Amino acid sequence: MVRFEGVIGNAVLDGLRVVEGSAFVAAPSGGMALAQLGAEVVRFDPLGGGIDYGRWPLTAEGRSLYWAGLNKGKKSLAVNLRDPAAHELLTELIGAAGTFLTNFPARGWMAPDRLTARRPDLVMVAVTGNRDGTTAVDYTVNAAMGFPMVTGPADHEDPINSVLPAWDLLCGQTAAVGILAADRRRLLTGEGSVMMLALSDVALAATAALGYIAEVQVNGAIRPRCGNDLYGAFGVELSTADGRRLYAVGISGRQWTSLLEATGSEAAVAEIAAARSLDFSDEGDRFEARDEIKAVMQAWARERTFAEAAERMDSLGVCWGPYQTFSELVGSDPRCSPAAGLFREVDQPGIGPYLVPGSPLSLAAGQSRGSDELEDAGAAPALGQHTDEVLTGWLGLSAGEIGRLHDAGVVSGGS
Repeated sequence: MVRFEGVIGNAVLDGLRVVEGSAFVAAPSGGMALAQLGAEVVRFDPLGGGIDYGRWPLTAEGRSLYWAGLNKGKKSLAVNLRDPAAHELLTELIGAAGTFLTNFPARGWMAPDRLTARRPDLVMVAVTGNRDGTTAVDYTVNAAMGFPMVTGPADHEDPINSVLPAWDLLCGQTAAVGILAADRRRLLTGEGSVMMLALSDVALAATAALGYIAEVQVNGAIRPRCGNDLYGAFGVELSTADGRRLYAVGISGRQWTSLLEATGSEAAVAEIAAARSLDFSDEGDRFEARDEIKAVMQAWARERTFAEAAERMDSLGVCWGPYQTFSELVGSDPRCSPAAGLFREVDQPGIGPYLVPGSPLSLAAGQSRGSDELEDAGAAPALGQHTDEVLTGWLGLSAGEIGRLHDAGVVSGGS
């Protein structure tokens, strides 16, 4: 967790309370980003868990690593979402917090006008699939954006979906930014904000920002598939003598010259440029001649082990990375270890100890650090673990009142 001594408490977002009603990836990842920066985020779930409480990957005992991974540092409230008494309870809770993040349908008791009637300065971000309110998930949105048609080998005809839910993750971060922007506005003006955020709009905005839409409209061009090549610049997949693979890029001038030097390719590549009347100080010209350039660099790589190639590239500041499996990432990449600073080993109840990241944001050198900078980086809650704590601390309910809610089946969990 990022902490700044001398600001509000220790954590950057200390004092910000957020209620989260969510499933899937986008909204939970946004709430987690806020929690890892110090916000007190309480997610509510139906009794027994929601749609993603048992989603793969699972442990041998059936515990969801997916759910635990997206809910680090949050608190959990378990309620009977079919009971109007639970709706009233959650309305009061959202009013007490003043901030609400959800991707559940914003209707019924969660309709903005009902929630703002309870808390006029409410900050609310409601994530939807499409702007018109119809359903969509990352995989259906990505299919419509065109990316599966340009992913994969140049001679492949069928779409190739990405296994990374990029739009979900980007949507979650956009939701977090929206909450912080609206909270700042509330601090300055006293006014709340209710914002709708469509997953497909996030994808469309990013697709346009990267030039894909303008490429069609302005150039009338259809982006070709180019496999692992870096469109419009230079990227090369290299195989070493011991069967390892790596990827190196030459986008900037410095990256390009260091890659040439590392692979001893300067003279041969200069001959290619002269033969084709190209100027390789231009990254587009590098792309045009990529096959010839890659062949030269591959000849260098096949004569060296991966360790030799890595040492050479590191010594000259080449921008490169290894191809590796998830197992290799965990087992041998120093960045994926507590020593690097992002991760700590957390004993997750019901699952056991494993590496858990804190916020990717970190304090700059020289900034004051608390000894507990990574506190709560941390374990995900058990379902309903904080029910009683939240009802007492946020709503001021007595032990008797909470007991009656338990007896009526309105809530579960807690102490």
